[in-house]
Amino acid sequence: MALEITHLGSGSRGNCAIINSDETRVMIDCGFSIKQTEKRLGSLELKPRDIDAIIVTHHHQDHSKSAMGASKKWNIPLYCNQFTAKKMNWEFERCKIFDNLERVDISSKLSILPIPIPHDDSDNIAVIASDKNNERAAIVTDLGDATDELIKHLEGCGHISIEANYDNSRLMNGSYPDILKRRITGRGGHLSNEQTSEILERVCHPKLESIVLCHLSEKNNAPHMAESEVLMRIDEKFLGEIAISSQTGPEFTHFLGDGKMLTI
Repeated sequence: MALEITHLGSGSRGNCAIINSDETRVMIDCGFSIKQTEKRLGSLELKPRDIDAIIVTHHHQDHSKSAMGASKKWNIPLYCNQFTAKKMNWEFERCKIFDNLERVDISSKLSILPIPIPHDDSDNIAVIASDKNNERAAIVTDLGDATDELIKHLEGCGHISIEANYDNSRLMNGSYPDILKRRITGRGGHLSNEQTSEILERVCHPKLESIVLCHLSEKNNAPHMAESEVLMRIDEKFLGEIAISSQTGPEFTHFLGDGKMLTI
């Protein structure tokens, strides 16, 4: 069975994705309300009982908003690192605490490796998911720079979901105050389209089947700008599918191992 990756939505107003391997399903982040999350699951013909675990990448509300509430209501485990639990004031005994770079086995069919990445006032992680066939998928958002550790792990992935948050020209010529512009463009901020394209150029390989560009700024970016910037760098070497995850998902599922994308 293929490793499946579906974004329920991605952006500053909420982030959530589902990774599925042979009926083991993990929710990566839970940044929408419980009601909205259940509605989006329903559009995939999934119920909360079909989710086996929630992984929270960091404590910012657009990634963590209803994670604990959903964990309690759905009676499923919540995984995060210690810093995230502390910042959210979650009781440690209600969380499955992992260390960065410590493999988390959800089942015999799916494991998660948390990779530390720089993002302001957080101990943020990228997620590398692996199935029993050693197919690997990455979800990487909220970072201002790619570490050597991250690059090393992305090089082996058949799917990469990665943020392309802003177009530098739009941001710099926009209405944001200078202090916010500096935060966004700093090492602890977000990736520009250009930075994302440079990262993908470094890690692109013949077995990379699919790319999703996510966490696009509604004010400082546009889907066509992000996609064109990336394709300018990798078009000659990338033979797979590229898609954009919007705030109003789910819109598609990638099947890693089959090389297919299903539009929802």
